[in-house]
Amino acid sequence: MSLIQNERTKLLATALNNIGVAIIVTGVVAPAVATLYGGTLPGAGHWWFVVAAGWLLAGIGLHILAHINLGRLKP
Repeated sequence: MSLIQNERTKLLATALNNIGVAIIVTGVVAPAVATLYGGTLPGAGHWWFVVAAGWLLAGIGLHILAHINLGRLKP
């Protein structure tokens, strides 16, 4: 049974990590690239850095949760 449980644990960790990466790309990288190339950020204004920091922290938090989840692997 531990083999099946280990695979489920790895699958969950991968999903959490992928969602974290998607959050970082959507909330930080895409607006930064849009700003560099002269695009506008609808509704962000001067608060863009605060919002981007929030998204970055959310993505890092999910990445850390994935690491914690991998700690539950059984030998």
